[in-house]
Amino acid sequence: MPRYALKIEYHGAPFVGWQRQKGQTSVQGAVETALDRLERRDHTIAAAGRTDAGVHALGQVAHCDMESEWDPFRLSEALNYHLKPAPVAIVACAPVAEGWHARFSALERQYLFRILMRRAPATHQDGLVWQVKHDLDVQAMRTAAAHLIGRHDFTTFRSTICQAESPVKTLDQLNVTRVETPQGPEVHFDVRARSFLHNQVRSFVGTLERVGVGSWHPEQVTEALAARDRAACGPVCPPQGLYLAHVTYDADPFR
Repeated sequence: MPRYALKIEYHGAPFVGWQRQKGQTSVQGAVETALDRLERRDHTIAAAGRTDAGVHALGQVAHCDMESEWDPFRLSEALNYHLKPAPVAIVACAPVAEGWHARFSALERQYLFRILMRRAPATHQDGLVWQVKHDLDVQAMRTAAAHLIGRHDFTTFRSTICQAESPVKTLDQLNVTRVETPQGPEVHFDVRARSFLHNQVRSFVGTLERVGVGSWHPEQVTEALAARDRAACGPVCPPQGLYLAHVTYDADPFR
């Protein structure tokens, strides 16, 4: 069966997350339903990452198997037609080898988290950022974030329902930058790793926000990491500012 890689963009607000759940609206379910309109049978697709409820994607990657050969452009156009009006778009499509797998062939995932700093209610960015009404000390947050880079036991920053076999992960990047936008200043967190624990990025951001507001000293993040205790984590931030931004493969299927 011909296999195709799909690069998918979506607004996470209407969904229980990526993964199909019985009786719930999921991104996976929306794409599989659109595939069923093209080839009448049960479809099961696999993705690079299982985003949670309310989390967005700029570059989620999935793969699907088709019975017929499809022109990639026609396949993406047909899927987008049948995905309407769900806020999901196939932004690229490419044929891949039979053994290529969106999840297991991935070398790295990159996430973006956005915090909007302003007192006035968000309008155009509502649901797309975590809004805080106070200014954050970006330099202090950078100092704290540096303690998290590298290979560590991230039990402190792992959800209690995480199903990963080990809490040990290697964090390659956690950049914290202030970005001026027409709607107000934002803090962006660019996070890269081969794989992540459940709620790991949101746990990082919630903890670093406490540093930015002055409730924590940067060194307390080191202490929290060393504690290997979920109770030592700062608050987990809400999902709406989180985006799966990019997935890296040995050879980019979309080029």
